[in-house]
Amino acid sequence: MKPSYWDDAKRTLARRDPVLRRIIRAHPDVHLARRSDPFTALARAIVGQQISVKAADSIWQRLVAHAGSSPARKTFPRLDAGRVLALDDDSMRAIGLSRGKATYLRDLAAHFRSGKLAPRSWRRLADEALIDELVDVKGIGRWTAEMFLIFHELRADVYPLSDLGLQRALALHYNDGEAMTHESMLALGASWQPYRSVATWYLWRSLDPVPVEY
Repeated sequence: MKPSYWDDAKRTLARRDPVLRRIIRAHPDVHLARRSDPFTALARAIVGQQISVKAADSIWQRLVAHAGSSPARKTFPRLDAGRVLALDDDSMRAIGLSRGKATYLRDLAAHFRSGKLAPRSWRRLADEALIDELVDVKGIGRWTAEMFLIFHELRADVYPLSDLGLQRALALHYNDGEAMTHESMLALGASWQPYRSVATWYLWRSLDPVPVEY
């Protein structure tokens, strides 16, 4: 389902920024979309850290086979926190998870099971407050938290300045291919508020037209 703010964001950004207007017009029929529950989305982000997409997908499929909710959905299967916590070290290794990622997944599952991470309360939290809650989990840094806010929570005004894809797109479209300073990126993004997530998403599309879904 398309976020409620999406059409207004497109109009606002296209009116303010000719570069974004061109990119938005080149991608008329795509938008952000949420596909899974919070625990599954965060677990998949952890699994995919620092390995290829192909390797991550293979490990993920094995993890879902061992710890997916029942009955598992074929298209976007859900992971069960309790079943993740029940996996022993041998099972984690057989799935292909490193010791570090096994630790991170257990910590994530424990946060959900204990209620320390409580998705029903997130709607009341500002972006930075939710990021603070997420980075309390081992293996989740600010970039992962920002991606989760954009792709899963559909927050409208996240600006992930450490993201290499965003940096590359900003250099390409706004600075003749040269890297922009942190201050310059901040200043440019100020004109996109309160829709910096949407601006970022379209800049990503200018590099890769296939949207990522969480």
